Amino acid sequence: MSSKVYFSKDITPEKVLELYKKLGKKLNGNVAIKVHSGEKGNQNFLKPDFWKPVIEFVDGTVVECNTAYEGARNTTERHEKLMEEHGWKEYFKIDILDSEGPDLVLDIKNGEKIRKNYVGKNIEKYDSMLVLSHFKGHPMGGYGGAIKQLSIGLASSYGKGYIHGVGNPDNFWTSDHDEFLESMAEAASSIVDYFNGQIVYVNVMKNMSVDCDCCAKAEDPCIADIGILVSDDPIAIDQACIDLVYSSSDPGKPHLIERIESRNGIHTIETAAKLGYGSREYELIEI
Repeated sequence: MSSKVYFSKDITPEKVLELYKKLGKKLNGNVAIKVHSGEKGNQNFLKPDFWKPVIEFVDGTVVECNTAYEGARNTTERHEKLMEEHGWKEYFKIDILDSEGPDLVLDIKNGEKIRKNYVGKNIEKYDSMLVLSHFKGHPMGGYGGAIKQLSIGLASSYGKGYIHGVGNPDNFWTSDHDEFLESMAEAASSIVDYFNGQIVYVNVMKNMSVDCDCCAKAEDPCIADIGILVSDDPIAIDQACIDLVYSSSDPGKPHLIERIESRNGIHTIETAAKLGYGSREYELIEI
């Protein structure tokens, strides 16, 4: 069965909120709002004021997790300081989910590469989640979107290494690449299960570099902005973004496609679809 993905070429804060309302899914209780707060020096991440209308409407708490590599977000103190510098604290309540241990360990049903997902224990405070993703390339995953936000994005510092290392953080940089992609898809499934489907996803195709917002020195965007997508299906929304890149008439698209294909990025979506927490089939509804 195909999933609905709402789409607009108009990339404005107001349109994000309009599409969210159009989806018509109410997020109940205490809402966690997952963002990518941007590494220090990164020029492409989506700034707090862009997300402000939808975050204020949902009335949730902006959440992040610490990184597993050197940078300005690898400890709670440094991460909170950078989020303040980037303007997140000016507008929103902030919660670094793994600010204190121990991690919450989620079981991964039907996981073949990993059977556990280590996430920040503060996730237990929340009843539902809004996942705000900046769709772009990624040096390891090929692309970054909703599935990456659910997996690496919500994993604790230790959990990020666990996923990258396919169950062994010591293999962070040396694990089999396709198995790493499969581990990401498997970790994401545990978050979907944890919230029992009470998640909405927003992917924004703007400032699309081949590099992630985790890169302090990222390449500038290589392809023209495409639009905003909203869905309650993380697989469908990521697949729709990939398809929109391929169908773009922009002359810069081969550079982004090369990044996606050279890292076999589609394999994450393939694995997620096999796990059954969404569909690659979708109806794109342009607003």
